[in-house]
Amino acid sequence: MQLPIRHSRFFITASLLFVAAIIASVIRHDNNLLLIPFGYLLLPYLFQFLIHYTEKLFWLLLALLPLSTEINITPSLGLDFPDEPIMMTLTGLALLRWWHQPNDFPQAVWRHPLFLLLMVHILWIGIASIYSEQPLLSIKFLLAKIWYIIPFVILPALWLNSIRNIEKLTLYLLIPMCAVVLITLLRHALSGFSFESINRHLFPFFRNHVNYGAMLVCLLSVAYAAYQHTKQNKRYKKWLQIMLTIGIIALIFSYSRGAWLALIGGLITVLIIRKKMIGSLIITALLTVLISTVWLSTDQRYFRFAPDHDRTIFHTDFSQHMSATIALKDVSNAERFYRWVAGARMFAERPVTGFGPSTFYSNYKPYTVKRFETWVSNNPEHSTVHNYFLLTALEQGLIGLLIFCSLYFLMLWRIQKIYHQLHSYFFRTVALTTGAILAMIGIINFMSDMIETDKIGSLFWLCLGMVIVLEGKLKEEKESLV
Repeated sequence: MQLPIRHSRFFITASLLFVAAIIASVIRHDNNLLLIPFGYLLLPYLFQFLIHYTEKLFWLLLALLPLSTEINITPSLGLDFPDEPIMMTLTGLALLRWWHQPNDFPQAVWRHPLFLLLMVHILWIGIASIYSEQPLLSIKFLLAKIWYIIPFVILPALWLNSIRNIEKLTLYLLIPMCAVVLITLLRHALSGFSFESINRHLFPFFRNHVNYGAMLVCLLSVAYAAYQHTKQNKRYKKWLQIMLTIGIIALIFSYSRGAWLALIGGLITVLIIRKKMIGSLIITALLTVLISTVWLSTDQRYFRFAPDHDRTIFHTDFSQHMSATIALKDVSNAERFYRWVAGARMFAERPVTGFGPSTFYSNYKPYTVKRFETWVSNNPEHSTVHNYFLLTALEQGLIGLLIFCSLYFLMLWRIQKIYHQLHSYFFRTVALTTGAILAMIGIINFMSDMIETDKIGSLFWLCLGMVIVLEGKLKEEKESLV
């Protein structure tokens, strides 16, 4: 039987490529070259599979978020694996589809004011990258921002617009996280739940107990919302109750002060949204930060918080660690002051465009103040300023900070509006949970900088995606009443 011309050409090309690969591998003594013809044979079928099963790839991404790990490709370039390559793949497939079929782009996203503000945010990052001290790092930051936004902001409008799929989202996030929690608790129990050992028991899923506690507290709110919504299926509700109990125990033994504070903040935010007071909260928060900044800057009052180099130590006992925190003698908080002072001075140096996205570590040393130095100030882990809002200001300038804060606060404000206008109990619960998670992420990122991490950054952008989805549901409700 004669092969079709298209298939015969493909077969001939593959055969010639295979012969060429054998010759090249013999000449260069590199057996890896033999993989090229197999790649040529498999890639078209893999591409067809991904095109037809893109939605399955999206669900796989959600399930892998709690399970992924960080790998270093080079000393200055890291990758979250395997979730970040899946984000890149989803982004590439989505862009290809919209390039050929522009009408497939979800119109609910395109017309949404928050999405337009998000585009302004991306545009300004691009401008800041042009003026960056290290353009390559900044461009990588910009690309990473894009492959986070497309899967978590745009694609939810296609695949998370039904009750069934939102319930599915809950399971795909909670079950893998529950597995990580159980593994961590078992490992941690073998060392007596000691504060000193928690970080090493989180490998390979989380970098440290701060990242672990941050994702755990956010997903606890998802689990609680599922528990509240589940009424008829008693067996499922019992499992959620067990999951919540284990999660709370895990949160306690995460020893993450930021996550504990975020939990309190999330509960308060739920009450505030119900009382329609989110506007007052935003104004109060902005005034507090502004007044504190002015007070600290006047007459160099910030020097009052300079640590004692020899007394700021890391305590292996958690009670001593908390006592040192209250007394402002804990090394982690002392190091925060050290970097915040450096960050503030960097912002003052370049207030318009900043130093460029992802450039803090490379530039902050000359702006540090000796009086705030601690014994961990050599910063071997290459961490940043430990305040995402300050990080945005010093890397993207005042305009970048204003754009990001506008986006964040508008997300909170619109969630409150959606919650009070929706009639569906299910979608009201989703709105309230989204608002709580947004508030918790804001609190966590005031003491750290996790928006660019896969664990918290994915949840943050997914919250924006859910705001857009919920706005669509609100519009559907209004149209059905007409």
